[in-house]
Amino acid sequence: MLVSEAVATRRSIRSFLDKPVPFETIQRILERARMAPSGCNFQPWEATVLTGAPLKALQDRLTASQPDDPMDYDFSEPGKHDKYKARLQAVGAAMYGAMAIARDDGKQRADFVQSNLVSFGAPVLLLCHFPKWMKEAQWSDTGMWLQTIMLLCREEGLDTCPQEYMGMYGKTIKDQLGLGEDVLLFCGLAIGYRDESDSVNGFQRERVPLDEQVTFLGF
Repeated sequence: MLVSEAVATRRSIRSFLDKPVPFETIQRILERARMAPSGCNFQPWEATVLTGAPLKALQDRLTASQPDDPMDYDFSEPGKHDKYKARLQAVGAAMYGAMAIARDDGKQRADFVQSNLVSFGAPVLLLCHFPKWMKEAQWSDTGMWLQTIMLLCREEGLDTCPQEYMGMYGKTIKDQLGLGEDVLLFCGLAIGYRDESDSVNGFQRERVPLDEQVTFLGF
């Protein structure tokens, strides 16, 4: 698979098949992802990868828990600003529209949001974490590592869903994994095989035109 194909076919999958992923495949992906860019070679990213009984135990605990209050970090700030709020609303309308869930159907919407806690049925969950004292540059490096993993997953015929939602349950997850309070639980990454028959995996995602985001000078 070309890199461009991996980029074009990667999307956040919200319905996975009940099909296990071989350990050797996950190990191969993570071994290759070690070469992701890293400022000053700090390589700040760390992760715990779960499947089977350990994953089920975590999910059972999450579904019986409440989000952190306060949360360790806030990923929703852009939604308070009109330009970014419009993008959020557009993808939400497309996603819920694909599932035929009405805007005023609060229960169905809430149930779907809760499916984040079981990673939409993915058989593998990578939980990304790092020391809390890491700064913005190291958060950026961690994002590049995660993107590298997601593209390598496509090369292997796998799909993913990055889940900042898991950061809302950071304290519960850290306690379950035996991680200390000096660790930030950044996000989850659901890994598995997409259910091609589920409409939630096929809606059109809007992207803004290139000239709204990039300025070219001297060309």
